[in-house]
Parts: sequence; C-alpha cells; structure tokens
Amino acid sequence: MKKLTTLAIAAVVLTAGALGYHVMARPTPAPDAQYVLLDGSRISTQEFKGRVTLVNFWATSCTTCVAEMPRIIDTHAKYQARGYDTVAVAMQYDPPSYVVNFAETRKLPFRVAIDNTGAVAKAWGDIQLTPTTFVVNKRGEIVKRYVGEPDFAELHQLIERLLAEA
Repeated sequence: MKKLTTLAIAAVVLTAGALGYHVMARPTPAPDAQYVLLDGSRISTQEFKGRVTLVNFWATSCTTCVAEMPRIIDTHAKYQARGYDTVAVAMQYDPPSYVVNFAETRKLPFRVAIDNTGAVAKAWGDIQLTPTTFVVNKRGEIVKRYVGEPDFAELHQLIERLLAEA
C-alpha cells in the first residue's frame, strides 16, 4: 500500500508539472519591476502590496492567451471590488499597435503594460512561454505560477482564500 501511495503522489506531482501549474513551496517576493502602461504611465511591483494581483504575460499572437482573455476579464470583474487587480504584460516581441488594438477592441478593464525592453519578463524569471501567469498575495509575494491557461475554478478558490487573508 505504501508503494502505491508513493506512486500516486509521484503521478500527481508529474501531472501538475506537465500542466505547468507551480505552487510555490514558500511564497517568494515578487520581483521589483517597472511597468509602462498603454497610456504611458508607469507603475511598479511595489504598488501591488495590499491587493491580490494577477500578473499575466501574454501576446496577441498567442492563441491560448487570446482564448483565456475573456476569463481573465471575468475574473477581474468578479473580484476587483474586493481588493483584486490584474496587470497584463504584453511580451517584448508583440507590436505595440497590436496590443493597443487588442486592448481597445476587447475593452480590457485592467492595466495593460508593454514590455518593450523585455526587462519585466526577465525580472519575473526570464519568461519565454505565453501565457505565464502569477498570483501575488497582499504582501507582494508570488504564491502561484501557471504556464498555460489556468484552471479558473482553482484560481478563483485561490483568489478567495488570498482575499480573506489579513
């Protein structure tokens, strides 16, 4: 029985890794980065403190990114009034005009940054794959990373838990 349990645990760990879900063993501080928003204004990671924040690295050329965006919009709308925020970071290779057009035509209700230099992606662990999404708690710590589309039911449970924390 012990051997079976060990195998079952190994299978769950391998499956979670293959799906791209990564629960941080211990929350780690979100990297200090500067974000240039579509309107030209700037924000920093320090401004995330006190709110639960989803940081989504995406590109207009990424079909999964485009497909998941309505659910990211819905998630933002559902939790925004309770202290939740979203920052969508467009990758360095994404033409700014495409990002602006996407944000305007889809009426993205959250902050959208363009990572012109790649510095933001590098600060967050040299992000190469999109979508890559991080969940940051109120203390400014990364508690979860998703590579690929998140399991939104599980994401909502995590957001609920984090919003309830003092």
